[in-house]
Amino acid sequence: MVALKDNFPRFIPEEYFALEEQQLERHEYIDGEVYAMSGGTQNHSDIAGNFLTLVKSHIRGGGCKTFNSDLRIKIIEVLSPITEAYDRGNKFKLYRKNPSLRDYALVDSSKMAIDLYRKDESGNWYIGSDSG
Repeated sequence: MVALKDNFPRFIPEEYFALEEQQLERHEYIDGEVYAMSGGTQNHSDIAGNFLTLVKSHIRGGGCKTFNSDLRIKIIEVLSPITEAYDRGNKFKLYRKNPSLRDYALVDSSKMAIDLYRKDESGNWYIGSDSG
């Protein structure tokens, strides 16, 4: 990730969403700062699309909705070699501050592996893995 500008002011979420609607490139909002996101690979896009379809068909009729990454709401994160350490570390640390987040799934785009982080009723996070 690359900062949008070195001396860019800090944003509140509403300002970020307004700015993002006017951008051609995708950006990520982290603690008031905006970062440019690089494009994904075909493999990354294929995996993300497959998960969207799988989850959408699973929850159909249950009152929940699924969205792709353009909406900026994620539970399933398809990892890339460049952002994997950040997604597992600082990004997840920020996500854990969200009281409504209960699950966080990390899908490896280079091998068949998924890590699922789940929060229990006490607010403790646990990890389970499924590797093929």
